[in-house]
Amino acid sequence: MENFITQRISRLFICAAIGAASSLFISCKTVNKSVSDLPEVAKRALYDTSSVYYADYSNYPKERRSLPVGVFDSGTGGLTVLEAILALDEHNNATGESGPDGIPDFEKESFTYLADQANMPYGNYYSEGKGDYLKELIVKDALFLTTGENKSKVIVVACNTATAYGLDIINTMFEEGGTGLKAIGVINVASKAAIESVAEDGDIAIGVLATVGTIASGGYDRTIRKMSEEYEEINSVEVFNQGGAGFAEAVDSDPGYIDRKAVGVRSSYRGPKLGTDSLSIKEDLLNVYNFDTVSSALLTSRISGKLNEVQLNSPGNYARFHLVSLMEKIRKSGKKVKLGAIILGCTHYPYYTDTLEKCLKELINYKINGEYPYKDLVSNNFHFIDPSIFVARELYDYLNENSLFSGSLNTNKVTPYISVPADNVPSSALDSEGWFKYEFKYGRKTGDEGQNVKILTFSSKNINSDNLNRIKNRLPLSYSFIKQFTN
Repeated sequence: MENFITQRISRLFICAAIGAASSLFISCKTVNKSVSDLPEVAKRALYDTSSVYYADYSNYPKERRSLPVGVFDSGTGGLTVLEAILALDEHNNATGESGPDGIPDFEKESFTYLADQANMPYGNYYSEGKGDYLKELIVKDALFLTTGENKSKVIVVACNTATAYGLDIINTMFEEGGTGLKAIGVINVASKAAIESVAEDGDIAIGVLATVGTIASGGYDRTIRKMSEEYEEINSVEVFNQGGAGFAEAVDSDPGYIDRKAVGVRSSYRGPKLGTDSLSIKEDLLNVYNFDTVSSALLTSRISGKLNEVQLNSPGNYARFHLVSLMEKIRKSGKKVKLGAIILGCTHYPYYTDTLEKCLKELINYKINGEYPYKDLVSNNFHFIDPSIFVARELYDYLNENSLFSGSLNTNKVTPYISVPADNVPSSALDSEGWFKYEFKYGRKTGDEGQNVKILTFSSKNINSDNLNRIKNRLPLSYSFIKQFTN
């Protein structure tokens, strides 16, 4: 450990107490500046033996092949990544050569999946001024998958927002702890896939549909522009971003954004409303959105016959709203370059790829006053980019290059965990469904050693039937493992 530390180029001495609450003295230590910049919870995990977060990484297993692959997301959306991993068949399992052999590439691997459902969506923390708390949550997710009985051989950060704000933090913590671990994120692989799908166009345009927090981080924008410099055939790059406010929340049935029992507009609604900015519903675009109005999927009210309120009340309508909003940004930009790809920069969005594809076809064929306002904005070689498959490929390469494939199991094993409010959380902080109220969730402060969530295996008590049916219908491989916990 000390040899590892003394090889650092950039050094400084820190001699500090970790956490005002614990007032514990940590002896002077020579560390890299990137380590000194770690969130307090990560420092406690590395150095504070009295903290509930202390990881004791000095004893991390050196032989890791038999350990599971750890995967985490802010909710059940990350199961789209797990599904792609479970389904991957691009190699011969006996020889390792490229080409499918009818046997999943990860056939004999075990997985631990963590859905931080109690704290989702991660995309809102930044806009609520809680970026530091978000980083703390991300570190805690990584700690759960690398301590106690849940030690993993590699971590897959399935969440785009967590990748943007915490991937470097996690890898620095693993490196400083001498674990030999690596965390794999989604932004780099998705950006590369998008660029390669359109590179030969010369002048490229890529759309990014992600959470507000991911867009605010600039992670995709920076990565796409930086990576595009490596391609000689690319002349210019345009990146168009749309923060999908409420989309992920609706997919996970967050009551602030969707209530399937509602029959009229709701005072508790937090989704997009009528307005004029890029995150508002435009009344003059209602025909363009072409919202689903069946079974209260769209809630409206009128005063004296004039439209007063519009509330989205289905994940499909959130998908439509944000795709149209993205296309409107491109149209109004006046840029002549055609959109070649849209990255689905949140693991929840691929659940509704079919809706997005249908909506885009409608937009291409939409005609008003003899004009097609969107048709010339989209390349004939357009692609929606789901990062999941590309993350699965990177995971395969990592395990293969580091001789970390298990081979000890006869078949896959998946253990799914989910966070829920802890028993000590006051009822006043919970909504009618037993989850954190918005004000409590985004009002918490960093540095508290007290636990306001507990982590349980999936069950019918902590996943509602709508989410479970969605997983069953769209992610059959993942569901085959989950159902034994939820039945």
